[in-house]
Amino acid sequence: MTVGHCSTLLLSDVSSIRRYIGQEIIMDVIVIGAGVGGLAVARRLLADGHTVRVFERAPERRTGGAGLTIFPNGAAVLSDLGIDLDGVGGRIERIDARTAAGRLRTSMDLAHTAETFGFPTRSVSRRRLVELLSDGLPDDLVRYGVACARVTHDADSATAVFEDGTTATGDLLIGADGIHSVVRRRLWGEGTVVPASFGTWQGLSAIDIDITDTTLHYMITGREGACGLIPAGPGMLQWWFDVRWKPADPRPDAPLEMLRRRFGHWASPVPEVLAAATEDDLDFFGHRWNKVRRVWGEGRVTLLGDSAHTMPPTLGQGANQTFEDAWVLGRELADESRSVPDRLRAYELARRPRVNLVSQMAKRNPANMRIPPFLGKRVPETAQTTLLRRFSNRLNEGPLPAGERVPSGAGA
Repeated sequence: MTVGHCSTLLLSDVSSIRRYIGQEIIMDVIVIGAGVGGLAVARRLLADGHTVRVFERAPERRTGGAGLTIFPNGAAVLSDLGIDLDGVGGRIERIDARTAAGRLRTSMDLAHTAETFGFPTRSVSRRRLVELLSDGLPDDLVRYGVACARVTHDADSATAVFEDGTTATGDLLIGADGIHSVVRRRLWGEGTVVPASFGTWQGLSAIDIDITDTTLHYMITGREGACGLIPAGPGMLQWWFDVRWKPADPRPDAPLEMLRRRFGHWASPVPEVLAAATEDDLDFFGHRWNKVRRVWGEGRVTLLGDSAHTMPPTLGQGANQTFEDAWVLGRELADESRSVPDRLRAYELARRPRVNLVSQMAKRNPANMRIPPFLGKRVPETAQTTLLRRFSNRLNEGPLPAGERVPSGAGA
């Protein structure tokens, strides 16, 4: 068979060339879920030459949600996917941990982290990030309004069965369908994701206060819960409040008034944020967590992002770990010497130590990144900063499997 004949065959009959060479090089990949994880892995696999089809339950592109914090580890993957965050959202150069009374407990220098890893930390709206991930993708890549009901797989293929009775079959299937993943339930059964004691009220608003157009992130903690204030671009502020929560708790009739009663006596600028916020700004989600499994897929089916490792937003690493998943999965699928199931298990085994570390750290409490009060009184501020810097480095440097790092470069 000549090269020319091979090229013609590759375009017209992928399955035939696979049989000819005995390996699956160009694959037909089914992705369930068109959130940031599904779009990221689609970009990676399309760039590698695979055929990708994405199926999304929502009737149209998701534009809800507040902001996401993109740390250097996530920014490095996005850069590798061709996404430039320069000028997008708000750059964060310092995190101040404060008490409810306004006392500075300690600071984390993220400008130093940016110098170390080549990318700054940014707060980016979910809507904008979805737009960036979608840019340049085929118009017909995502089929909206199609809800996955179950998945099946055998030695040669994986199939998604949708609620409308239609099916899609490919060489492998990736469940990127989030915390309430249908694909995960098919693999693991019910009850594997559990509540994690807290819930978050959050918003992304045009609020004109001193912090809004800075590079400073406040993390404030007190008896009533925790609050975060994060600049998210010109005139925009991402804010959140963490409160104790159980799934059986009813939603308050007036959640904003509840937040004002609970947090309104805290030091400035918390009252100003609550005064400027509106009910339309509010979004709530309960924190959930699952134990990270040694392998989380089966056969030609795997999981990615929250589907595989649901964790509280304590560290702001959820999306960043999802992007790392996409990068490592693409790398392992490029190993043509192994079967597809073996490549998927290699991805899962490679990711587990790193994801498990981050998940365990995020699980502990919603003020995870602060120095506890009893320690703060005894540890000098310089030592606290050193502890937090080491903590930040541990999150951002990996390690990725086998000592590898996501390709890095200068970011602005």
